[in-house]
Amino acid sequence: MIDLLTFCLQNDLDAKQHHEKKLRVHEIGKELFADGGVDAMENIYFAIEQRITEEIKKDPKTYRAWWNDITNAWKY
Repeated sequence: MIDLLTFCLQNDLDAKQHHEKKLRVHEIGKELFADGGVDAMENIYFAIEQRITEEIKKDPKTYRAWWNDITNAWKY
């Protein structure tokens, strides 16, 4: 997921693969929710957010919204 979000942050939103990456990030979110609920989603996103921010100095918080329709408890 780190690679997916990093790709999206470093490439134009109109990039050919952007939609494909978004679908995969959403799929990962659904898997996380199925395994550990919202807590698992929060924990992994926090860790990913910290790493990406540190490595490429860009903030992936806006991509949290890609998981909004997985559960009503996730609203970003």
